[in-house]
Amino acid sequence: MAKFKIIVTDECIGCGQCVNVCDNYELGSDGYSHPKVEEVDEKGCNEAAADICPVSAIKIEEIDGAKK
Repeated sequence: MAKFKIIVTDECIGCGQCVNVCDNYELGSDGYSHPKVEEVDEKGCNEAAADICPVSAIKIEEIDGAKK
C-alpha cells in the first residue's frame, strides 16, 4: 500500500488557506503552514490543501509503504 509524504516548501506565504480546508495543517509560531502529520496513508484533504494553495507550496509525494 502506498503512503504519501506531505511537504510544505519555503514558498509558503502563511496565508492559512490550507488550514481552512484541511485539519492536517496548522500555522506555526513562525507564521507559516506546517503539516501536523507528514506521512499519511491517503491523500485526503491534503490534496485539496495543495490545490487551494496560491503559491503551490504544498507537495504530496508517493513514498514506498515500507519506508519511514
